[in-house]
Amino acid sequence: MALAVLFGEASGVEILRSTGGLAAEVVGLLREPTAFQRAPDNSYLVLDGRSHVVYRVSRSGTDATKIVQIGPESGRVIGPSALVLAGNRFMVADGPDRRERVQLFDLDGTRVSGFWLPGRATPRITVGALTLSGVSSLQWTGRSILMSQPEFGGLMTEFTVGGQPYRTIGVFRTTGHETDRDVHLALNSGLPLVDPTGGYYFVFQAGLPMFRKYDADGRLLFERHIEGPELDATIQTMPTTWPRQPDETGRELPLIPPTVRAAAVAPNGDLWVSLRVPYTYVYDPNGEKVRTVQFQAAGTVSPDSFFFESRNRLLVTPGCYIFTV
Repeated sequence: MALAVLFGEASGVEILRSTGGLAAEVVGLLREPTAFQRAPDNSYLVLDGRSHVVYRVSRSGTDATKIVQIGPESGRVIGPSALVLAGNRFMVADGPDRRERVQLFDLDGTRVSGFWLPGRATPRITVGALTLSGVSSLQWTGRSILMSQPEFGGLMTEFTVGGQPYRTIGVFRTTGHETDRDVHLALNSGLPLVDPTGGYYFVFQAGLPMFRKYDADGRLLFERHIEGPELDATIQTMPTTWPRQPDETGRELPLIPPTVRAAAVAPNGDLWVSLRVPYTYVYDPNGEKVRTVQFQAAGTVSPDSFFFESRNRLLVTPGCYIFTV
């Protein structure tokens, strides 16, 4: 199918229409796909968060096989929140009994290794009925694991493949809620991203929308606020207090909704940020906004995950759609 791109005359919004995706019979198996990525052998990996399984889908997109099953045991997943490719393998983050775990698998679903993070998972961001903790922000740098774990004292924490934290990147932003630790940490939680051209981005997921860019040594290069007419109403009505809800232990935690749903870095270093409103802003490597995009498939798609298969092919959930960009 040829790419269809339309421009809104008044707003300058690009409409990107899906150019493909998985076969209908495969999509019909999925209850809630939360990650959709292309493996090095050209098969697809799909994490179904609601069914607690990982599917491997043929390169044609027509045949799906469960390669990781539901369960709290090693080699299975329960409450999975992230999947990321790690070379010729993949990692899955999950949370059995509210403990955060990362496991490494071969492409056939064989478990290679894994580790647990200390303590209990603390939910930070609430997306509908889903609460996200730091393990949800899992990223692979090519040699180590990067996550948003503000409990360690920085915006991003880098771990060895064995689960040992060895450096943090980025100081917290001022929130005005420094005396409320739970709120302050939630407003300093977000999405760490590896820039394939070098360095890192950090996109704050809740509160005032903004991002920062760091070099490979962890030095701050710049900070940008995420702004645009599509976000004006969200920013103007942003709350300053949040209701609290007891967790399983009885501890009351703030329920803080996101302003950012997902983010990814394109091969050329452009940052794509999917907002709570159904728009995506694109920033060039200098931090300048260059595009405002809306995705259309079977209706408007608000991406909750991105994966750049190549410089001009983008895989998106929900729906497991492919877009040419």
